[in-house]
Amino acid sequence: MADLTRRKGLIKADAPRNHHHFKESSWRSLAKTATYRLAILIMDFVVIYWLTGKTEVAFGFMVVSNTYSSIGYYLHERVWDNVKWGKIRNSRKR
Repeated sequence: MADLTRRKGLIKADAPRNHHHFKESSWRSLAKTATYRLAILIMDFVVIYWLTGKTEVAFGFMVVSNTYSSIGYYLHERVWDNVKWGKIRNSRKR
């Protein structure tokens, strides 16, 4: 690995990381859900307010839409964490 890293002129931070020994915790999925949904929540409010000019409509849409979307995103993350397709095992011996 180090030899490959040197030949390609990569620094250690650019080298592929060994993730196959780790599984994402449900708390990590929850934190990712919260930060992602916060960004979407703000964008939803701004766009709906811009389209309607009504704070109540923008807030109502934002709450309803983001509640079911957050649940869906969290479940989606948990399912994909268990899917082996597309995961590459690091062949480096420890």
